[in-house]
Amino acid sequence: MSRPVRLTLVSISVVLFVITWLWLVLSQPQDSDFSSMADSRSTTVALIGFLVPTLLSLVAVVPTLPVRTLSLIPVALVLNIVIGQVVGTMGLPLPLYLDSFGTVLVAVLAGPAAGLATGGLSSIVWGAFNPTIICFAAGYAMMGLAVGLLRKLWLSSWWKVVLAGIVLGFLSGLVSAPVANFIFGGTAGTGTGLLVSAYEGLGASQTTAVFLQSWTSDPIDKIIVFLVIWVVVRSLPRRTVDTFA
Repeated sequence: MSRPVRLTLVSISVVLFVITWLWLVLSQPQDSDFSSMADSRSTTVALIGFLVPTLLSLVAVVPTLPVRTLSLIPVALVLNIVIGQVVGTMGLPLPLYLDSFGTVLVAVLAGPAAGLATGGLSSIVWGAFNPTIICFAAGYAMMGLAVGLLRKLWLSSWWKVVLAGIVLGFLSGLVSAPVANFIFGGTAGTGTGLLVSAYEGLGASQTTAVFLQSWTSDPIDKIIVFLVIWVVVRSLPRRTVDTFA
């Protein structure tokens, strides 16, 4: 596949992500029902609108990755899915996700294309037994891409990584909040759902409460993940880091 074709596929993916996100924000659907997709147009649109561009971006990116990076991605997927599933289903009311350790590690070591691929594949593989995850595919892919573009920060001071966590956490919340609100009613996840309820108890509307929850949870979540990966990367032999680079 030629470079212009790959760039075209990635560009189409970005456009489809943006169109789907804008549709959710502007139309604010109220008919979402994951238990009966045949009766829920918004759920169907969200699934297709996020699944198709994710697949297109993977078709464009995965064939370009070297074997050493491809061998690392399955480990990253296990990290994402296992930790994310445990945190999302356990009874402790943690308003966190912790489902991007693998994506961030691959992005820091191997760059933006590998990060995008890991984030996208995480949503597809995880979505095979938890379809709700597919609706957040844009956020997973965006995070891998963004971290890959900023990967040099993980070889510098810790406070730069914290700053990146705040900024990218805010952007992640902006991308995911409309999905959480209009597709899942803002109640997806034990801890995050409790935080939404807390903001509603303070007088915020459901939409405002979901955005506030996302802008609270996502930056904290990304700071934790980014700092853990910062420690891991700085603990690796320099030769290992240079090999993936």
